[in-house]
Amino acid sequence: MGDKIVIDARGSSCPGPIVELAKAYRNSKVGDTLELWATDAGVRADVQAWAQKTKNQIDSITEQEGKIVVVIKILNR
Repeated sequence: MGDKIVIDARGSSCPGPIVELAKAYRNSKVGDTLELWATDAGVRADVQAWAQKTKNQIDSITEQEGKIVVVIKILNR
């Protein structure tokens, strides 16, 4: 079982949340879970394109307490 890494990109607009996600990804390993918090609605489409490009898995995209929470399982490095 991998680590859970939380990326708090609330208040950051595009491309900020994806840039922060990419930084965390560089320091992750297969089996880790990245949890991205964002307030920019564009993150939904951006993270789907990112996951497809990097061949990683989006477990969920939800709204919780005024933020968008994206949970990504790292399958590929």
